[in-house]
Amino acid sequence: MGVVLRSLLLCSFCFLIRGVPLLLYANRRDLRLVDAAHEKANATVVVGGLEDAAAVDYVYSQDLIYWSDVSEEAIKRTVFNQSGTGAVETVVPGLASPDGLACDWLGRKLYWTDSETNRIEVAELDGSLRKVLFWQELDQPRAIALDPERGYMYWTDWGEIPKIERAGMDGTNRSMIIDKEIYWPNGLTLDYSQQKLYWADAKHNFIHRSNLDGSSREVVVKGELPHPFALTLYEDTLFWTDWNTHSIHSCRKQTGDEQRIVHSDIFSPMDIHVFSSKRHSPCSVNNGGCSHLCLLSPVKPFYQCACPTGVQLLEDGKTCRDGATQMLLLARRTDLRRISLDTPDFTDIILQVDDIRHAIAIDYDPVEGYIYWTDDDVKAIRRSLLDGSDAQFVVTSQVNHPDGIAVDWIARNLYWTDTGTDRIEVTRLNGTMRKILISEDLDEPRAIVLDPVAGYMYWTDWGEVPKIERADLDGMERVVMVNTSLGWPNGLALDYDERKIYWGDAKTDKIEVMNMDGTGRRVLVEDKLPHIFGFTLLGDFIYWTDWQRRSIERVHKRTAEREIIIDQLPDLMGLKATHVHHFFGTNPCAENNGGCSHLCLYKPQGVQCGCPIGLELIADMRTCIVPEAFLLFSRHTDIRRISLETNNNNVAIPLTGVKEASALDFDVTDNRIYWTDITLKTISRAFMNGSALEHVVEFGLDYPEGMAVDWLGKNLYWADTGTNRIEVAKLDGQHRQVLVWKDLDSPRALALDPAEGYMYWTEWGGKPKIDRAAMDGTGRITLVADVGRANGLTIDYAERRLYWTDLDTTLIESSNML
Repeated sequence: MGVVLRSLLLCSFCFLIRGVPLLLYANRRDLRLVDAAHEKANATVVVGGLEDAAAVDYVYSQDLIYWSDVSEEAIKRTVFNQSGTGAVETVVPGLASPDGLACDWLGRKLYWTDSETNRIEVAELDGSLRKVLFWQELDQPRAIALDPERGYMYWTDWGEIPKIERAGMDGTNRSMIIDKEIYWPNGLTLDYSQQKLYWADAKHNFIHRSNLDGSSREVVVKGELPHPFALTLYEDTLFWTDWNTHSIHSCRKQTGDEQRIVHSDIFSPMDIHVFSSKRHSPCSVNNGGCSHLCLLSPVKPFYQCACPTGVQLLEDGKTCRDGATQMLLLARRTDLRRISLDTPDFTDIILQVDDIRHAIAIDYDPVEGYIYWTDDDVKAIRRSLLDGSDAQFVVTSQVNHPDGIAVDWIARNLYWTDTGTDRIEVTRLNGTMRKILISEDLDEPRAIVLDPVAGYMYWTDWGEVPKIERADLDGMERVVMVNTSLGWPNGLALDYDERKIYWGDAKTDKIEVMNMDGTGRRVLVEDKLPHIFGFTLLGDFIYWTDWQRRSIERVHKRTAEREIIIDQLPDLMGLKATHVHHFFGTNPCAENNGGCSHLCLYKPQGVQCGCPIGLELIADMRTCIVPEAFLLFSRHTDIRRISLETNNNNVAIPLTGVKEASALDFDVTDNRIYWTDITLKTISRAFMNGSALEHVVEFGLDYPEGMAVDWLGKNLYWADTGTNRIEVAKLDGQHRQVLVWKDLDSPRALALDPAEGYMYWTEWGGKPKIDRAAMDGTGRITLVADVGRANGLTIDYAERRLYWTDLDTTLIESSNML
């Protein structure tokens, strides 16, 4: 710390003792102190390197300076005493435009206004126990001032109806005290000794005062001020900042006389404060008996217990519930928010989770308290606790457009839809034991909801033939529930108590309902629903997000009465209404995972154990094992595997972006699949579980229909019908080399015998045949002439025979390998 600042700090306490004020003001880029006793005194930077400091205040008894930063959308603080200035600490993050700030130095609370969210809030000095006091009938609240001794708070509002209001510091007894001859009420300060209220108006260019109830209004400085912004008062002197003069001015508080410039050449003068000494507070003893917030009040007993935003106060008037009991979880494009449904303010609180790029679907596990969401840009499924902590990636591979997500809170499984891969998949809640449940006849699967007690899942599909479907939780027994009069069925919700299904359609602009057996379909809402997206149900209410209206609304499921929860909030995506701790129902999967070694998938008929990709179920129908042998095969857009032992594990491998898979091989040493794609003109590989997908050859291919892995030499061979070449490269595509190119006529299938050092291939040209050469391309001979279009080619290494299929003769043939 510089010598000048240290000297000023030491002197400041002398000034306060002698009654000479020290002024603290915000200068956007920094906070500064100036000695008001000296004409045009120099100011000293207290906190520098700020973005957009607007409001400032100080708690003298605890040596704390607080300020709001509009650009960083936060309230910050630092320790400030004779030793210097401490580290900067963010105490209230996630704000929008915190224009006003005031410290309750008696009750030790922090109050602020937010002119974008139109709220006035309070919290402890460390930012904890945050509570919304006012959220209605506010339109750009700005300056705020406190009278802790009398328990009142005052604020200016320069919206469409400019005014000054006051209320108890506990949020009670609100009243409008000034609403005439007022336009841009910027500055606000209190004269505690004379019980007067002072304010500055930047439009009318004056400073006025009144009694604390707004009566006996008087002019202090006539309409001659260029642009007054903030006010503060010390004894008989009034101080204010002015945007146009870039100065701090002062005058006599009674008459407005003796005006002078206290300090000039300020970059951007904002808020300003002078401080008084500590007084006794009814909250100072045992926090007033309150479990959380003790807020000063203008009526006996001059304080009131309060709870953090969204938390209810119990009947004893002192104790708060242990958090919200019902909550609305919201996914916006780049953040997640939670809204308590226990209290009427419906304040949205941003979760402190980093790197959210394009959140879409959201769900909640009431057992462990994790929020799960999908991110379309990161192509992942993530989770965190309700406060945003312990953020984790759950599923990261082979996820394309995960639009729907659902938690099975009983079996501890996670389901999701993917409109990119056109699949419905499941994993454990920690992302392990992944299994593809449905991969056929899905066009654009979106919303998904579960009924784990009954053993069903339901999903919407807004492809060419929009529909709502149902299946058992293992993906079997699919039933189309609705396929008429649908457009874009985005949202889906279940009413477990009344056994009904609700959905929202963004094209027909309706909310509809039917029984869970598909009967009794009817329209619930069909007015002012331009584009429904997120959709959820809790208790008697259905909640939804609307892209065009930028709102969250709810409707009573029986009376159809509607209410706006949040308005004018862009980028709204999915939402989930849920009990925070309460959950209902059970099934056999709840105990010992239903006896299953891996996935327990409950069906109406009972438990069905499921195996993750690469494993198969043995005869006990409970245990999954790695099969001794399996068959890999391609079906153009997917690659599947089937056990050669049990013949009951025909599953797709979760690969994205496969267009037209042709040749296929497997490297047993590192459990990777290799394949050619004749549409993409690539050769790719991935692990058997679908992870680490990469293109190893992307250029110079035309029609790569033959491919084989050299498991001994760790090389990759392929035949290209379009380029008439046989090439080789390392398994990662490096060190590529052409082996055979002369006299090749449409080479097709390819097989390797690494132990003997030979490769075999078929040709479909003018004289179809099967040739053999050394694996370096030398020593080429024709092994079998006069064949038809020999398609498949494989080797029986034990019996030393070559097998192939012939499309012309429709036969499977073989020969020796000599």
